[in-house]
Amino acid sequence: MITNTLKTLLLLLATAFISQAQQTYAEKLGWPKGAKVVIFHVDDPGMSYSSNQGTIKSVEQGVATSCSIMFPCAWSASFVNYIQKSNPNLDAGVHLTLTSEWRDYRWGPVAGFQNVPSLVDKEGNLWHEVAQVVKNGTADDVEKEIRAQVEKALRMGLKPTHMDSHMGTLFAHVPFLERYIKVGVEYGIPVMFPGGNNKLLIECQNYPVIKKLKAEGKWQEGMKLPESELIKMTGPVGQKIWQSGLPVLDDLHTISGDWKPTTPNSTPEEWGKYKAQKFIETLNNMQPGLAMFIVHSSDVTDAFKHISASGGSRYADMLSMMNPELKAYIQSQGIILTTWREVMERRKKVK
Repeated sequence: MITNTLKTLLLLLATAFISQAQQTYAEKLGWPKGAKVVIFHVDDPGMSYSSNQGTIKSVEQGVATSCSIMFPCAWSASFVNYIQKSNPNLDAGVHLTLTSEWRDYRWGPVAGFQNVPSLVDKEGNLWHEVAQVVKNGTADDVEKEIRAQVEKALRMGLKPTHMDSHMGTLFAHVPFLERYIKVGVEYGIPVMFPGGNNKLLIECQNYPVIKKLKAEGKWQEGMKLPESELIKMTGPVGQKIWQSGLPVLDDLHTISGDWKPTTPNSTPEEWGKYKAQKFIETLNNMQPGLAMFIVHSSDVTDAFKHISASGGSRYADMLSMMNPELKAYIQSQGIILTTWREVMERRKKVK
């Protein structure tokens, strides 16, 4: 027979367990319940001079708080020099790069093409597409190249604040993801991973499907799309990362590169303002927790046009980070901007 005292104790334990289960990673890291905590993250510095300048302006003049460097690329040394000479406290990680996606501007692995043969094409450059890496790459070669890129950063005098994955390659195949986490834990470097509510990430992953259905006239509001295998595993993987002593995101936003104004012949300034408004809408819709928003800021030069046709979108990303309305919205709503460095410092204090 269960006594009233025992019933009360069991109820309290159950309530505590439910409360802990519903706790966001932001709360676990010490931010207030209900807070929206955001990392505005610039991908791809190191890829080009334009990418470096776009990142610098997004951070120095905008709301961007973090970035990650492509160490196989030619301009990575220049960006590290900028950090060391001009901005030593910049939150900068390693943008682990396993693809070389452009037609004419290519790069090879840091480990050397002879040492990671499954990761390179016949030219000795990294594969163009994620699918090619998944098809041909071995987990051992992936781990070897991850370590080489981290070691290059350290050799150049940069202590990375985090690691993430260029084009999401390390999230496209479970054995790659396992090696990514393994190396991060070993070095004590946070690995970018969304293990929380993932409301924004699900919307991002559904975006191309919904766009296609709308174009075909088949979309109906309220339609439920199936969750991807990655989304299904984010909770358990996030818990594993947290238990290993590293921080975890509650959510991730990835599709600012797909935002294009509907007005034809929009100016770059109008495109940047449009993206800023989309960020405001997205921040308004995000659930409380720690979220990372990815942008690809570039201050586009004539040379960049020979690399990629994405220059317009990248320039708009940079302008959106510098947009005064976005800055004002963040301040008025009490949204907390943070860095991976602060996130890891907070994680170390959690027992």
